[in-house]
Amino acid sequence: MKVAFTYPPLESEKGTPLLSQNRQFQWFTKPTYIFPVVPATAATMVRDAGHEVLWLDGIASQLTERKFLQKLQNFEPDIIWLETKTPVVKAHWKWIDVLKKHFPETKVVLCGDHVTAFPRESFENSKIDCILTGGDYDFLLINLLNYITDSANTKLEPGIWLLEDGDIINTGKFVLDHELSEAPWIDRDLVNWELYAYKNGNFRSIPGTYIMSARDCWHHKCTFCSWTTLYPSYRFRDPIEVVDEIGNLIEKYNIKEIMDDSGTLPIGKWLKTFCEEMIKRGYNKKITLNCNMRFGCLTSDDYKLMAKAGFRFVLFGLESANQKTLDRLVKGINQEEIINGAKEARAAGLDVHVTVMFGYPWETAEDMKATVKMARELLIKGYAFTLQVTMVTPYPGTPLYDEVKEAGWLITENWDNFDMRMNVMPGESSEQEVKKAIRSVYSAIFHPMALINRLVKTKHPIDDAKFYARGLTQVIGHLADFKNK
Repeated sequence: MKVAFTYPPLESEKGTPLLSQNRQFQWFTKPTYIFPVVPATAATMVRDAGHEVLWLDGIASQLTERKFLQKLQNFEPDIIWLETKTPVVKAHWKWIDVLKKHFPETKVVLCGDHVTAFPRESFENSKIDCILTGGDYDFLLINLLNYITDSANTKLEPGIWLLEDGDIINTGKFVLDHELSEAPWIDRDLVNWELYAYKNGNFRSIPGTYIMSARDCWHHKCTFCSWTTLYPSYRFRDPIEVVDEIGNLIEKYNIKEIMDDSGTLPIGKWLKTFCEEMIKRGYNKKITLNCNMRFGCLTSDDYKLMAKAGFRFVLFGLESANQKTLDRLVKGINQEEIINGAKEARAAGLDVHVTVMFGYPWETAEDMKATVKMARELLIKGYAFTLQVTMVTPYPGTPLYDEVKEAGWLITENWDNFDMRMNVMPGESSEQEVKKAIRSVYSAIFHPMALINRLVKTKHPIDDAKFYARGLTQVIGHLADFKNK
């Protein structure tokens, strides 16, 4: 069979959609592209199963709608796969109908956290043929292809919604029982890895790429995280096998930097084994590593070992400086752990990146000021080097969505507005005040002391200068993203 993995072009005055394998969707004035590990794994698995694969990312390739459709027509697919998310699901419904018009015999398959939460909705609003729920849609896609080619001898796995003879077949709640060791290393050439290797604000050294040591976060309790919908349980790969993959990326693709996109990197024995193996093989001198981590779970010695093993950048979710909000989000951290964790990671030589959100309906104006103060101080004092600031959005399927829905806090249920550009929940502060707070935090990056700290503590002047030059345009873009119109 011919299987096309697609991201149709989505044109908007809001900018470029940050869609591929992204937990928190945004439109970016300055484009950035995340390498989609699970979709790329799916493409590799499908190719290895003997099918013909087309990787067609119309967003990262900056294709026009006409060019995108032309490439599909040249391929003549039997299956068209799409990944969607709440703010663009309506646009994808329109695309699905366009695709079915051009390819009436082709089956269109949809996956992502939104359709995992509301699978039936897409059948009611588009001509979709199949939905794969949960996060292991690479394994489910193989099962679906086996079913399509040999239904008599193939049983559909749980998590698949399929339209057959006008009826919707639901195989039940998805089960995350697949062994990650059975997934192959991604064929990076198959999925045009270079599309995502340069235009990414996290990479200091390029080309860079992404891997995933685990699916997804061992905490998996944060009420706002859309990937709790996809991965309610946690699984990780063997640390030695992950180091093997990194060695392959160094030798075959000359990769300079890797972002491990696990929701939270495994810790404890796993992390120790991984770091020691990186040092033993000398990969720590050939590549830099980035990862997602949680405050309050590592010691100073852990951070020092990570720095020695080649880690450069560690991303932490701060979200709010107010304990009542942290508790309500089930973050499992306190304010002291945030400050101490940032200090200890920074003291070990790691670059700290924090994520912050504004617009919680229960927070007062003073609560918001406290978060602005903490985030700015982290940057100005040099405890954090970079950050990402957004408006909190209650994605369908998350506990936060259920909470605000039950409380009657939603201003709108037009999914187009769930893009972190609009306050979809009312609060004490207006949308203009929330955006002002976001811009205030971003502007701290230009504070003289923040700039001095970066210059004084830089280890690689040339690479850092290039990184900050790229980062400058990203920050200016973010300031434009959240300007009041």
